[in-house]
Amino acid sequence: MPRAAVIGYCELAPSKRPEGRTPLGLIADASRRALADAGLQPADVDGIVVCPAMMQYSMLWPSVVAEHLGLAPTYLEFVDLGGATSCAMVARAASAIESGRATNVLCANGDTWDPKGMYLTPPPMVAPLRDYTLPYGAAGANADYAMAARLHMERYGTTPEQLAKIAADQRTSALENPLALFHDQPLTVEDVLASPIVCDPLHKLEIVLPCSGAEAVVLTSEERAADAPHRAVFVRGYGEALEPSPFQRDDFLVTPTVESARRAFAMAGLRPRDVTLAQIYDCYTSAVLIELEDAGFCAKGEGGAFVDSHDLTFRGDFPLNTGGGMLSFGQPGLGGGMTLVVEAVRQLMGRAEVRQVPRNDVAFVHGNGGTFTEECSLVLVGAS
Repeated sequence: MPRAAVIGYCELAPSKRPEGRTPLGLIADASRRALADAGLQPADVDGIVVCPAMMQYSMLWPSVVAEHLGLAPTYLEFVDLGGATSCAMVARAASAIESGRATNVLCANGDTWDPKGMYLTPPPMVAPLRDYTLPYGAAGANADYAMAARLHMERYGTTPEQLAKIAADQRTSALENPLALFHDQPLTVEDVLASPIVCDPLHKLEIVLPCSGAEAVVLTSEERAADAPHRAVFVRGYGEALEPSPFQRDDFLVTPTVESARRAFAMAGLRPRDVTLAQIYDCYTSAVLIELEDAGFCAKGEGGAFVDSHDLTFRGDFPLNTGGGMLSFGQPGLGGGMTLVVEAVRQLMGRAEVRQVPRNDVAFVHGNGGTFTEECSLVLVGAS
């Protein structure tokens, strides 16, 4: 079976305000730069994968983006798995190349975030959430991930300091990432714990900041990757899994990541111990902790101790979210997870400059949709 490889990428600097930009304009900008980085022209692209611009667009979005870029793809895909979307986009692009349905696939997403106009029109509510969850007081993501944090603390003795260390270590990496929103603001564990409680026990600096931005990656076949201008990054494994809302599961703290990661590692023929850097969806610090456990990097309940015993910065023995993660980089809508994909590719290509990790052999990238509901895992390997 032919292998698919990422050969180019682009990541635009995020912004706290849209500043006159549109999702389509941001996506087009990132896409053109990614194609140039891959050494390709728009005419070379025969596949495109996009996701909704969460705040504005969805209908006919693949064709709108393709037309705007002057593409004529024969493979078009539209993916919406919440925070798992970006990893799932790469998985679908790889599958299309492996099956011969496409040769050069562009994966692009982006969004704008305007706090002033966000709630003029209330967003539509998914019926089960509206009917069976909200009436009992679980009022959205902040509450859900706070409940996960509190349960983990009560059951396993996890401490606020351990959760805060995730945010602090990622900020240390972000200080070397000029694109990150918080690249010039150092952060300590004490700073995190001194920030306001948003939803007990989670503090403000443990919660992701929505922003405007865009990213794109370009995938091709193994044969064509040999002529790419940069070191190819092969998609060795991918896996997805879905389970009902955590309120319907037997155990709130056991997530579909167990299955998505198992599938990705099995497909790659590798194990968690082979991973030399990880990019794990960090909408909240509690999400990172639980995903680390369920992906197999430590046993259930040992996430706090794992964080304590490892240096998670780009210089450390377990480099995690080395671009700062979304907590320090920013989250541009459903495209937020693509910053984790791009950072993994950047590291595996050896293009991370000051924050280049000591070993860049194997990367694990994970996306988390909903509240541990839709999960997608990737195993990426740099060309030898």
